[in-house]
Amino acid sequence: MAAIDCNGRLSDATVIPSLGWLAGTRLDIRVSGGLVLLTADPQAVFRVTRPGQVRLPATVRHWCGLVPGTRVLLVADAERLVVHPPAALHAMITAFHTAVLGGEAV
Repeated sequence: MAAIDCNGRLSDATVIPSLGWLAGTRLDIRVSGGLVLLTADPQAVFRVTRPGQVRLPATVRHWCGLVPGTRVLLVADAERLVVHPPAALHAMITAFHTAVLGGEAV
């Protein structure tokens, strides 16, 4: 878990470095299915700002309802970072509860 700071940055000392991204690594950042996907891409515009730190563009934050202080789940998936905003986590938990328990999460 990580919190969005007032400048749209996410900092994590474990998950982000596990991808081998150093400061300056260029990143493709896109939204898909309510998740934010970050992938290393030498042609991309965005960059790792410091080791273990990435900044999400304002448009991405707006689309996903991310404001300063919002906590997100970070998952290193193969060679990409998946950011799970609260709305995506809620949708996944609700679907899981419906499938397992036969009803929605409370």
